[in-house]
Amino acid sequence: MIPVSSFKDRSVALFGLGGSGLATARALLAGGAMVTAWDDSPASVEKAAAEGVPTADLSAADWSGFAALVLAPGVPLTHPEPHWTVKRAQDAGVEIIGDIELFCRERRRAVRRPAFAAITGTNGKSTTTALLAHLLKVGGRDVQIGGNFGPAILGLEPPKAGRVYVIECSSYQIDLAPSLDPAVGLLLNLSPDHIDRHGTIENYAAVKERLIAGVEAGGTAVVGVDDEWSRAIADRAAAAGKNVVRISVRGPLDDGVFLDGTDLVMAEKGVRVFTLKLAGIGSLRGAHNAQNAAAAFAAARALGLAPEVIAAGMASFPGLAHRMEQVRTLGNVLFVNDSKATNADAAERALTSFDAIFWIAGGKPKEGGIAPLRPFFPRVRKAYLIGVAAAEFAATLGEDVPFEMCGTLDVAVARAAAEAASSGLAHPVVLLSPACASFDQYRNFEVRGDAFRDLVNALPDV
Repeated sequence: MIPVSSFKDRSVALFGLGGSGLATARALLAGGAMVTAWDDSPASVEKAAAEGVPTADLSAADWSGFAALVLAPGVPLTHPEPHWTVKRAQDAGVEIIGDIELFCRERRRAVRRPAFAAITGTNGKSTTTALLAHLLKVGGRDVQIGGNFGPAILGLEPPKAGRVYVIECSSYQIDLAPSLDPAVGLLLNLSPDHIDRHGTIENYAAVKERLIAGVEAGGTAVVGVDDEWSRAIADRAAAAGKNVVRISVRGPLDDGVFLDGTDLVMAEKGVRVFTLKLAGIGSLRGAHNAQNAAAAFAAARALGLAPEVIAAGMASFPGLAHRMEQVRTLGNVLFVNDSKATNADAAERALTSFDAIFWIAGGKPKEGGIAPLRPFFPRVRKAYLIGVAAAEFAATLGEDVPFEMCGTLDVAVARAAAEAASSGLAHPVVLLSPACASFDQYRNFEVRGDAFRDLVNALPDV
């Protein structure tokens, strides 16, 4: 863990005792802080107390003695209304921070400050985080990866010279990190999201912008410029004197990293200085993954990797589980696990990446269903419908796409595998991209994806 010494011998209130909250409590205690922890869930409080974390009802506490309230990112800070602990802290003049802020303070206290890359955006954060960490490992770096993706940040190894932290940051975490100051800050994209927690898209974008505005002196801001919000953020950062590297998958750039066909191009002052071929890298299919690759490329360059090393790392990137994960090829049939696609917008990325699709879809439906995916129906040879959404999806597909009511995943996999294999197509793909939540049949999308993987791996060899 990373002991938090910045609150040594001071009293700290901590609310939220999930995974990151427990890691934060341990880190504060290891650094000598006096912690009073609480949660609205009695089971969480009981678990923390059993692990030696001091617990007490913060509603009955004297807040004048606390130096800070450390809030778990899942607890509302502003919208739809501030949590009761936030109100108590504000009334007492107590600062409200989160685990990312604690990490930043410890990093600044280190004798030799380690490198720190922070990644945010509406979509693609986890893949970009994993890809950047992979590139750095290929380049021989000592990498710690975590944050919103992977281990909680304070559960990582302590700062030391030569170590690189690659940290995914959600908007909730950024909101609780007023002095966030990465050496490399990445903003991939912005679209309306988490409005229930931020109130408006303007508030949401302003929170995301803090990660870019906070990039330390001499650092690099990597910003996607394919949406108006991010483009404006890049322009403001450049005007403020930040070193900004722009990325795009929609058009060429005089300076930055952009997609040209299936190639990533690094340009400087209008000159193409390096080209990286993405064609053939199955884990980076699709324009959305090209954006992730462009961001990771720019960040890896900022952290000192040679373009040739980055190219080798891209080619060996295995991808993330449940995100267009290539599970297996049987004969000429590719099986892809995209269980993370829990809505139509996410499923669109997979449907645009393949041409001969045997599509497994359904589950607990989201508002709007799959109607927005109608432009991509010509890519689907047949749909295999499961879960509560099956009837609704069948009505949407109508006569445009042949479909089969399978009900459960095991039936869908067996039927799709058999028909893809006998289709006579050169490159058929059995794609689990449900465009639905999993909660009608599975605890979460990971369990659903694991079930798909197990079913595919149990299919007999051709």
